[in-house]
Amino acid sequence: MNPLMSSRRMAVIAMIAAVYTALVMAVPWLSYGPVQVRIAESLTSLPVFTPVAIWGVGLRCFIANLMGWLTGANPLGAIDTVVGTVASVIAGIISYRLRGIRHWGLPILSALSPVVVNAVIIGAQLSIIISGTLNPAVFAGYALSVGAGQMIACIGLGLPLFKALERTNLLTDA
Repeated sequence: MNPLMSSRRMAVIAMIAAVYTALVMAVPWLSYGPVQVRIAESLTSLPVFTPVAIWGVGLRCFIANLMGWLTGANPLGAIDTVVGTVASVIAGIISYRLRGIRHWGLPILSALSPVVVNAVIIGAQLSIIISGTLNPAVFAGYALSVGAGQMIACIGLGLPLFKALERTNLLTDA
């Protein structure tokens, strides 16, 4: 069997996607739209532990945005399913690449990558969809809004989650 697609790795990807989707769908009013704090974004620290988590964070975003679209909770619909997934995979790759840079024992740059990537990509998406163009002032407002929500989730919740998971070695061999 291909070691890149072991049962354990596929299970890790599925668990990340399931936990993320459950957290997003539990509080949809916080998870969708121009002002959002996705508590589940705390899971963006997982690529620091294993590259397998990159696919988990991509799949989790796709499923959560698709479920949001299908239930009517996600007003941005299909475009957010695609664009959000791409943003999550990009952020996951960057987080993984920055995993070795630590400040005070924490992967702060890895935790900041989803903040910046989502602020830029989702901020642009919102600006284009809602105002019909990439208006710099509208983009800046949405980028700041998305970035603030990401900061709460990725730094405020994600770094403590990282510390807790680091102590368990749960994802070491994923």
